[in-house]
Amino acid sequence: MSAEIIFRIFGFILFGIIGWLVGTVLAGTSDLNALSLRYILPLSVVGAILGALVAPWLTTRPAAWIRRVIRELTAAQLLAGIIGLVIGLVIAALASLPLLSLPYPFKSILPTITAIIFGYLGIMVMVLRQKDIFAFFRRRPGSSLPTDAEPGADNGGGKHEEALLLDTSVIIDGRIADIATTGFIRAPMLIPRFVLAELQYIADSPDSLRRNRGRRGLEMLNRMQRESPVPVRIVDMDVEGIRQVDAKLVQLARQMEAPIVTNDYNLNRVAGLQGVKVLNINELSNAVKSVVLPGEAMGIRVIQEGKETGQGIGYLDDGTMVVVENGRRYMDSEIEVVVTKVLQTNAGRMIFASPNR
Repeated sequence: MSAEIIFRIFGFILFGIIGWLVGTVLAGTSDLNALSLRYILPLSVVGAILGALVAPWLTTRPAAWIRRVIRELTAAQLLAGIIGLVIGLVIAALASLPLLSLPYPFKSILPTITAIIFGYLGIMVMVLRQKDIFAFFRRRPGSSLPTDAEPGADNGGGKHEEALLLDTSVIIDGRIADIATTGFIRAPMLIPRFVLAELQYIADSPDSLRRNRGRRGLEMLNRMQRESPVPVRIVDMDVEGIRQVDAKLVQLARQMEAPIVTNDYNLNRVAGLQGVKVLNINELSNAVKSVVLPGEAMGIRVIQEGKETGQGIGYLDDGTMVVVENGRRYMDSEIEVVVTKVLQTNAGRMIFASPNR
């Protein structure tokens, strides 16, 4: 029997008794007779039905909502909320001292209202400004920087850096391994155990394409652990109550206040909506591509036909597509072209050019 059914039964009995008592008061007697039953019986039935209906909304539903909210909060937010509540109640107690000298009923009502207002304000101020407040108390004497932000601050033998959470797509893609090797990434890279389990599940897939992608991801992970200048760790971190891997990763990033490295467009948007910082390898790739302007001349090798009549297609060293108008006749040739237009799309940057002949 579920907790909700049990509370419905309790509500049925409790509100039925309350209805009975109200009926006896209205009837002016607890004796059962034709006159008293006109009040007692309807009110008891209505009370019992009402109790069965509203009992979950007074017990299990609020409890489930509170559990969900607490589960989504980070440890820092919980600590900040508790500290803010204590500070707010202390201020409310001091502010209530002069209110106790007011006449009745103000001396009974106003202190309660004051405690609610200052308790709420304390929680909100501490939760919303927790980073600034905690950073202020972490500062060393005579220093304007927090201890964890000082240059050269050591954290187990190296500089203190925030960790990066890697998702499945960015591991399979493999470019994160090349970026890490160059030294641009200074933070430890963490792979939660459930992400590794998803990689293994993909690698064991009966579909050959998915199986190859999974195996590539495992190979890239082994390569990063061997060659990366920063630590690449498999961590036993999980999020209870959530089954989907992407949702687990976003919730874990919220709890750790760590960025997610991904190539997944949907994960990028969902994480951004929940206030999680996202580092997208595709956006990085687009940002570091060669910058060309209309009117600029460059050399390109035409390697295939374009979609439109007479067009030729070539590529820059960074993979940027160059569409050469009237370039079909220069197939498999190196020619000089003049840029006519640069178009930024969701897939990347496209350059339109014409032969400089």
